[in-house]
Amino acid sequence: MGVGRAGEHRRGLAALCGAERRQCLGQVAQREGGVLPAAETVAGLIEQHRPAVLLFASSYAGRDLVSNLSARLDCGAITDVGDFQLKDDSVEATIPALGASYQNISTLVRPGTKLLVVRPKSFEPKLNEQPVNVEEVAAASAEGLRKVQMKDRVVVKREGPSLEGAKIVISGGRGLKGEEQFAILKELADVLGGAVGASRAAVDAGWVPYAMQIGQTGKTVKPDVYFAIGISGAVQHLSGMKTSKYIVTINKDPEAPIFQYSDFGIVGDLFKVVPQLIEEIKKRKGL
Repeated sequence: MGVGRAGEHRRGLAALCGAERRQCLGQVAQREGGVLPAAETVAGLIEQHRPAVLLFASSYAGRDLVSNLSARLDCGAITDVGDFQLKDDSVEATIPALGASYQNISTLVRPGTKLLVVRPKSFEPKLNEQPVNVEEVAAASAEGLRKVQMKDRVVVKREGPSLEGAKIVISGGRGLKGEEQFAILKELADVLGGAVGASRAAVDAGWVPYAMQIGQTGKTVKPDVYFAIGISGAVQHLSGMKTSKYIVTINKDPEAPIFQYSDFGIVGDLFKVVPQLIEEIKKRKGL
């Protein structure tokens, strides 16, 4: 099932990944009445189709919807799921903890549909293109579901590609020493066609907005190349980027923990190394 704008945009993706049927709940469900109309509609579909498992994205909207459904249907839910498998009438979910340094196994054994909130980038898409039947589902519209109304919406201006979809991510941490220094990361991102992220330390210091934070309490990314610049490698940050295909680290501290997870590391002053890297890339690209 797709809900709202994202649901409409991902119909083609559902077909590519082998879905046989897709139900799309329009944007009106969440835009006008918050989570209540969406929860009422999804609960009705669960009662009608009785699926074994229902997966939700680990987003603000996804977690809000699952908490409502869990209370409404009097069933449990497991959040932050990295993997799962069905066993008879139960489901076993694997939950990575402490930067995926260990795995916790949780089980839902009560009969009925199991609700799982899945971590971003947990599964590689397996393409199996086939025709998909798209069914438009009208949102529940009872007056009692309109108790919550959206009064204002603040849109954060974004420059460059999104962190979640970028193939190259350049992240900065405490080692950058200030907001102004993130300009060199943006320049590196521009020449590489990447996106700029940050550690929690940089966000907490007020240098960059929360939307750029990568880690356990921020975004989870899985790019082809991840640059960790001036980042020590706290467990909280590692949980959001550890599964990157290649990790490149630039840090003046040779004992920084993040070097243990890096495919390529440079021990040096980032304010000298990064400008040299930018110039070399420009030279090779003929810029």
